Amino acid sequence: MTDLDVGREAYPIPGPQNTNLADILERVLDKGIVIAGDIKIDLLDIELLTIRLRLFVASVDTAKKAGIDWWETDPALSSRAARDSLLDENRELRERLEALESKTDDTSDDR
Repeated sequence: MTDLDVGREAYPIPGPQNTNLADILERVLDKGIVIAGDIKIDLLDIELLTIRLRLFVASVDTAKKAGIDWWETDPALSSRAARDSLLDENRELRERLEALESKTDDTSDDR
């Protein structure tokens, strides 16, 4: 055995760390990641179209900490929001109906 062989065994060369997809996903969801970009289409210095893309990838808890909770108020995504939306619509329709009925009563009393 040579001195070179002994040196390699004593001090192994560090390689890339092995991380699996689950570890990476856990880190991203725990901290959150923001991806932002703009697409702009101009023709002869006239802006025709601008698209702004913002993507926030995080766990629900991390998103709530960041103040993002739109899925809780979107009727298409939340049964509670859909129910609340229907209750609000029902209340508004009842108020409109009462207003129309009171107008009808007022005009019939005048005759």
